[in-house]
Amino acid sequence: MLPKTLVTYLAICLATYLACLTLAHAAIGVRSVATGFDRPVWAGAPRGSEGKLWVMEQAGQVWIVDQKTGQRAAEPFLDIRQDVSRKGSEEGLLGLAFAPDFAQSGRFYVNLTDKEKQTRIVRYTSPDRLTTPPASGEIILQYPSEFENHNGGWLDFGPDGMLYIANGDGGSGNDPNKHGQALDTYLAKILRIDVSPPSGYKVPTDNPFMNRKGAKPEIWAYGLRNPWRCSFDRFTGDFWIGDVGQNTKEEIDFIPHGKGAGANYGWSLREGDQETPKSGTGGPVPKDAVEPVYVYTHGSGDTQGNSVTGGYVYRGPIPELQGRYVFGDYSNPRIWSFKMEQGQATDFEDHTSKLQPQGGRINHIASFAEDPQGNLYIVDHTGTIYLIVQR
Repeated sequence: MLPKTLVTYLAICLATYLACLTLAHAAIGVRSVATGFDRPVWAGAPRGSEGKLWVMEQAGQVWIVDQKTGQRAAEPFLDIRQDVSRKGSEEGLLGLAFAPDFAQSGRFYVNLTDKEKQTRIVRYTSPDRLTTPPASGEIILQYPSEFENHNGGWLDFGPDGMLYIANGDGGSGNDPNKHGQALDTYLAKILRIDVSPPSGYKVPTDNPFMNRKGAKPEIWAYGLRNPWRCSFDRFTGDFWIGDVGQNTKEEIDFIPHGKGAGANYGWSLREGDQETPKSGTGGPVPKDAVEPVYVYTHGSGDTQGNSVTGGYVYRGPIPELQGRYVFGDYSNPRIWSFKMEQGQATDFEDHTSKLQPQGGRINHIASFAEDPQGNLYIVDHTGTIYLIVQR
């Protein structure tokens, strides 16, 4: 017979193993954090914060929400509706990035389309970290967006402390002004700038086109159609892009940490993993092009959609999602994930049915969001913010 102490020890080990096994396969779901917003397009929180979420409305307001009560502050954190264009469904206040030292400096950056059909990157300072005087805004970049669609709108700080900005190709269809492969325009690009100076910005000396004649030195990467939501993996620093396709394909792009300078993502020669079908637009794969790691076709099926919404690599408390890239589709509101292994997208999963509110549904996935604790949220364009939880 085994000694009693050994039997007890083995029993504890078995119980622990079974508990871990159960936890790893525990059900996931969503919980409404706050509702009643007017076309929310972004949510997030600055480093070091806890229990609060900043929610952006497309028309030009940002609200601070108490996650326990779902109540928003009495006054908006930012209200710049007077500066923001809403003529097109893809215009408006589109992105926000808190400075890494926001708790000390109160600085943050927004990406918007103004009433002159221009994209503006604006730095604001919040003196009390609760409200922001619109007069504190300093326009640090401004350039034409041409048409009303394909404005991109994402911006955030990378692991290197630089500010990255994602721009669409200027709009219309088939990139009529051929911005995708041109280096003399900010459109269809990822920009990278140093905003550490007290005013304005500097171009990092290691930007790939810093010394190329005729090229915009702020460009970090190019060949994007409408990058709608990018992210940096908070653990690895890897860079992810959800790039909205045109008539047939949607794509997810991936660049490992430390790579990506000068990357060409292929548009308008390429749509997803194929030559762009429009005659006179498509072409062969450009030299040194970065091919997407995941592509899906247009349609209403379980693995199809019409407008990708890029997401995040999950780094929160739910074991089932740990290390998985979670993303979705705006038009066919499905939520998927996969793992990256040796540069390949593997172990694809559809979480749509699990991640629906009780008695309802998520309608249009405008964005995913991440808080400092690694929790992941879903921003429904029809007005509700959901937290992904373990049941």
